[in-house]
Amino acid sequence: MSAQPVRVLVVDDSALMRKLIPQILATDNAIEVVGTAMDGNFGLKKIEELKPQVITLDLEMPGMGGLDMLREIMRRHRLPVIVVSSHSTQGASVTLQALSLGAFDFVAKPTDVTSRMQESGQELIAKIKAAAHSRGIQISDLPEPIKREKARSVSNRQATKVIAIGVSTGGPQSLQYVLSQLPADFPGCIVVVQHMPEGFTEMFARRLNECSALSIKEAQSGDALHGGRVLICPGSKHLKVKRLPLGDVAVLSEEARVNGHRPSADVLFKSVAEEFGSRGVGVIMTGMGDDGAHGLGLIKVGGGMTIAQSERSCVVFGMPKAAIERGHAMRIVDLKQMASTLRALCSEGAGSERAMRAAND
Repeated sequence: MSAQPVRVLVVDDSALMRKLIPQILATDNAIEVVGTAMDGNFGLKKIEELKPQVITLDLEMPGMGGLDMLREIMRRHRLPVIVVSSHSTQGASVTLQALSLGAFDFVAKPTDVTSRMQESGQELIAKIKAAAHSRGIQISDLPEPIKREKARSVSNRQATKVIAIGVSTGGPQSLQYVLSQLPADFPGCIVVVQHMPEGFTEMFARRLNECSALSIKEAQSGDALHGGRVLICPGSKHLKVKRLPLGDVAVLSEEARVNGHRPSADVLFKSVAEEFGSRGVGVIMTGMGDDGAHGLGLIKVGGGMTIAQSERSCVVFGMPKAAIERGHAMRIVDLKQMASTLRALCSEGAGSERAMRAAND
């Protein structure tokens, strides 16, 4: 007996999008569009009537806008919501706000909707399927992060460890939670690949910087890998790390996509393995697909530490599962213990391994 198709409600004030999105979703037999709505008020009524499993949501609508509708969905229904977002600066800001309110993920509308919507549509189909089978974990389910004082200046101290994090769906909330728990004097440097399109990562880095004691920015080629610093890979570029005589730096490239992604976690992890060996740490967190699983294995072979987020704390247990199944994750850690685990790993002295084990107990 075949599984029932995923029931989807499309909410968008654009008549064109209310036509295009259902047409694209109709190409996949595993998805059924049960209705459309032109604003938040109609959308909430349709949820009650049609009982969808997943909602696609435009944020810029008249009347009840997308954010207000999202708040009501989270309060009343806790259904997974995929934002269909504008590429504008304002669109990026509102989209990231939606993720912080509990949206499952987002798909950026192409600048040329009529000719490139098919490509975005395939991404939307994949995310709808992932949303329908997700664990529905919300950042609000986690305890309040510790409020930490911001560093007065960026330190020039050499990082004790270079920690590479690969993350996708569910990543913005999960990263915010982990980074907000780390103190300003954190001795490691963190480099992050978050699957996110161009135009969103700079705003994402700024929002993370506002809620963390660490120094967080979108990476540029030549950025130093200092302790207490976090570099977020820009959308549409790859991020690598390089050891140089005058100091360790980040390097950006526009090489071909890997695993369908640019940025790719595998590219970052491979460079950490090659350049830093036992000083490297690979962390693979919530997300769809298997990007990063191979690279995590390279870090392990190179003498570094490898960590996968636990299934019970992942929004989508795709990327960590792939790494664990291949035997590349040396440790499996809940999201709530991730920050304390990283602190223990970066501690200097012989007691660091004991401290790390204690953090996971």
